[in-house]
Amino acid sequence: MKGSTGMAYFIGKAASNKKARDIKILNVKGLSEIADYFVICSGTSTIQVKAIADEIEEKMAESGYVINHKEGYNSGKWILLDYGTVIAHIFHEEDREFYDLERLWIDAEAISI
Repeated sequence: MKGSTGMAYFIGKAASNKKARDIKILNVKGLSEIADYFVICSGTSTIQVKAIADEIEEKMAESGYVINHKEGYNSGKWILLDYGTVIAHIFHEEDREFYDLERLWIDAEAISI
């Protein structure tokens, strides 16, 4: 797995392992100074949201990636995992609809997994 694109797909696959719903990769290169890609997905319960985040962290660590920052784990409503050029957003379904990152980043190329 090479570069940000490969990392984004790898995160999407890890999320898929825990049955994440509606996994999308947003290419925000040139639109954001924060990252090159956002991986957005959702779960149907706080338990599933945490399980998805745990799976991503575990698979990334096994591949040698170190997480820069993690937010929201305790609430399990919106967990953010920052890997530098790729940021994973794992939402509870209701919170994903409310925050609607896809609409906020409408100019980003969206890739469904």
